[in-house]
Amino acid sequence: MNVLITNAHLNYPNWSEGTLNKSMIEVAKDYFVEQGHEVTETNIEDGYIPDEEVQKHVDADLVILQTPINWFGAPWIYKKYVDEVFNSGLHSKILLDNDGRTRSDPARQYGTGGHMLGKKFMVAATWNAPTETFDNPDSVLFEGSSVDDLLLNITSNYKFVGYSVLKSYGIHDIFKDTADIPAGLAGYREYLGSIS
Repeated sequence: MNVLITNAHLNYPNWSEGTLNKSMIEVAKDYFVEQGHEVTETNIEDGYIPDEEVQKHVDADLVILQTPINWFGAPWIYKKYVDEVFNSGLHSKILLDNDGRTRSDPARQYGTGGHMLGKKFMVAATWNAPTETFDNPDSVLFEGSSVDDLLLNITSNYKFVGYSVLKSYGIHDIFKDTADIPAGLAGYREYLGSIS
C-alpha cells in the first residue's frame, strides 16, 4: 500500500510550532513502514508543486491529512493547497472529469464524477476542543455534532473526487494539562492498525 501524509500545520513561533502534529506523523510513518508500506510526505508550509501533488494522490492508496484544527478548520494554507491541487487535477482530468451530472443521464448525482474510487482518505487532527464537546446534544457550540460532522468541509473535497472517507482520529484538549498525549499517540497507532 502507498500512503501519502499531508502536513497542514502552519507554524506560529512561540505558540504553535507543530510538535504534536509532527509526532503523529512519525507514529503513522513508523507504523506503515513496519507493515511494509511506502510512505510519501508533503509539508504544505515548505511549498509544493500542484501537478506533483496530483500524481502523489494518484499513486497513494491512502491519504492522511495531518492538521491542527484552528478556528474550527484546517489552517488557511490547506485550503490554498486544495484549491491549487484539486484544480490541477480537474484541468488535467486526472482526479475527475466533472461534477458527475450529465444531460444524458439525469439520475447521476452531483459529486459522482471522481476518478479516485477505491482510494481512502482520513483526517488526523489535534484539537483544543475537549472530546466531551462532541456528540453532545447539550453542547452550546456544537449542538450534538460529531467530530466528523465538523470536518465535512475537508472530507467533502475527497468524496467529490471519489475517495472513501474513513473516521477521523484526533487528540483533544491539547492546551490543557488534562490531555494525555502519550495515550493519544498510542491510540493513534492502534487506530491505524484497525484501518490498514
